[in-house]
Order: sequence, then structure tokens, then C-alpha cells
Amino acid sequence: MIKYNLICRCGKTFESWFSSSNEYDQLRKKHLINCIYCNSKSVKKSIMAPNLSSKSNKIPKKSKLEKKAMKQLVDFRKYVEKNFKNVGDNFTKEARSIHYDKKTSKGIYGKATPEETDELIEEGIEVATIPWIDKSEN
Repeated sequence: MIKYNLICRCGKTFESWFSSSNEYDQLRKKHLINCIYCNSKSVKKSIMAPNLSSKSNKIPKKSKLEKKAMKQLVDFRKYVEKNFKNVGDNFTKEARSIHYDKKTSKGIYGKATPEETDELIEEGIEVATIPWIDKSEN
């Protein structure tokens, strides 16, 4: 048995048990995994940490791999901030404007809910959700 933390496009997370990782993959391909909150089939595995017991309350140090990944995410954020326009909460409006009005844009970034993101994708507008790491976390 394997337990996965799942995340839905509605933003809610929940746990579910599967007999194996292959079972999860097969059920997901058949659209048989639903969100327990909104019944959506847009459910994915989220990043999981092993459940290990500890003899102390110390916060574990980050491994070299974790530090490298965090640095890459911070560097990616810096690249996006330098090369794209931040449109904040107006992201969906700006993305539609660029797409439908055929405006030229060097690229934008901003905030959108999972529902807004799904709507843009359904309209044929290319968007990507990226992890936005706080610069001070690295």
C-alpha cells in the first residue's frame, strides 16, 4: 500500500491510499480519481515527504539536492521578474487581451485561480503554473 497526498485544481489537498503507484497511474488515466471536496477529476499527486519519526524537535537541515533545487527555483523567479511583465491579479484579463487582440507581448506573469487557469487553457490560451519560491527561503 502507498499513501499519496493529492491536490485538486480547486486548491484543496487530501490523502488517498493505493495498492501501488501503478494502480494510481491506471486510475488517473481512466479518470477514476475524484476530488473529495468538489468531485473534479483534475487531481494530481503533490510533493510528499516521508513520515519519519524523530528523536528530537530539531528542524532537519536541507540536503544538497534540496538546496540546489531551491536555488534553481529562486534563479527562475529572478529570470521571470527580469524578463516578463508582472500584471498581478489582472493576469487572466491581460492574457485574454494578448490572445484575442493579437497583441505583441514580451510575456506576462501574475496571479490566477486554478479555475481561471483552466478557463484560459480551455480557450486555447497557453499558460503555465510555476512554483513561486520566496527569495528569502534559499
